[in-house]
Amino acid sequence: MTAPPPPGRRTSPRVVLVHTATFRQARQFVPALIPVVAATGLGGGTTTIVALVVGITLLSLATAALSWWRFSYTDGPTSVVVTRGLLSRSVRTVPNDRIRGVEVEAPPLHRLLGLVRVRIDAAAGSTDKDEELVVDGLPRAEGDRLRASVLTHRAVAAPPEETTDEEPFARFDNRWLLYAPLVGSYLAVPLAAAGALMRLVQELGGAFEPELETLEITGVRALVVALVVALAVLVGGSIVGAAVVNWGFRLTRRGGSLVASRGLLTRRHTELEIDRVRGWALSEGLGMRWVRAARVSALVTGLGDAARRGQLLPLGPRSEALALGARLVPEPGPLAAHPPAARQRRIVRALATGLLVTTAGAVLGPLVGWWWLLAAGLVLLALGVPVGLGRYAALGHATGPDSFAVRSGWLFREQAVLQRRAVVGWQVRQSPFQRRSGVATVVACVGAGRGGYAAIDMAADEVPAFTAAASSGSWAETFSAGPAS
Repeated sequence: MTAPPPPGRRTSPRVVLVHTATFRQARQFVPALIPVVAATGLGGGTTTIVALVVGITLLSLATAALSWWRFSYTDGPTSVVVTRGLLSRSVRTVPNDRIRGVEVEAPPLHRLLGLVRVRIDAAAGSTDKDEELVVDGLPRAEGDRLRASVLTHRAVAAPPEETTDEEPFARFDNRWLLYAPLVGSYLAVPLAAAGALMRLVQELGGAFEPELETLEITGVRALVVALVVALAVLVGGSIVGAAVVNWGFRLTRRGGSLVASRGLLTRRHTELEIDRVRGWALSEGLGMRWVRAARVSALVTGLGDAARRGQLLPLGPRSEALALGARLVPEPGPLAAHPPAARQRRIVRALATGLLVTTAGAVLGPLVGWWWLLAAGLVLLALGVPVGLGRYAALGHATGPDSFAVRSGWLFREQAVLQRRAVVGWQVRQSPFQRRSGVATVVACVGAGRGGYAAIDMAADEVPAFTAAASSGSWAETFSAGPAS
């Protein structure tokens, strides 16, 4: 006779205040209320606005309280069970052996009330494409207990000495924030803020527009001032955005797990089991390569959103990133260059774009005056050869005793280093043009990261040896039975 499941646990009642202030549950009802409000014919004025604010706040409070009352979770020795739902009841059970990682985060309002949000990466196949369990509104001590429980597969409190037995892996140096203006994702922060500010100015009307008539900035001077201001906003905004996300980043080894903590406003603690790490990926944008900077992420089996949760070093010198990745999975050795046919294909493909645009510009220029299209095509043609050579230089592959590596990309270059045991299959692709050139694209199918990592335009006669050397066991030697095509 099986023992009855333990009773469900509830989150802290203080989370009702958080969800009320953020209108978390009430958001789904607001679109339905807009036609109702419009149909009642409510007029404008202060009274109407106050009534709407009070009504929406009360609705948010009611839905937040009901959601808290209907939510419970249970962490047992074999599984985690989450029960939730206002109208329709949902019960989701995830076995402990399917849990890939845990993230404990504390947004500003949560920190004010002493609460945390626990995200459990389940990788257990959800019909609503939600690959994580979220338990929102736990006290800090309960969040730490839940994290320890699901990662150690036993429902016990985390031992006090666990937090003291730590091995430092990496620490973020604030000087590395100067790399932020060279990273596209950080540059997007000030651009989004500037767009929101412009939209706000348009909505507020002319009363809040600045008086610029007295500045008398015209011609070249106006252009220079605008460029300097825009550049300052981009550089400063990207540095501030990187600081908010990565402030105080620390990566430590705690027992059999890697724990990454970071964040200025929202503090996040992400924990990954080392036994599930199958490799790492070194990412370098074009601007980052100019200053030899990079970021590195762990490739963990079944981990969703690996680019964020698997991040081992968000930004730093390339040497630091390589050394950190090699501590988890050693590099297989120097990368082998791909054949000259691969270089020719990269150059031809780069020139094809410029040739197409130039032809279109030559036709449309005399007809509709689009001479700028012709100029753009000529620029692309001039850049075709160096771009093609840069894409070719990014290609490479290597095999070693326990790991293998593949690299590709130009604007965004990525080098993936994977354990041989991570490979669950191989896919070899050849287009008619690749067959004529004697090259092939080989994709290593793995259960980590993106799920597949490609060696682009490898020499076709090297495919059998590469797949055999980069696989655990002899099953991949079947490629030697025939041509790579």
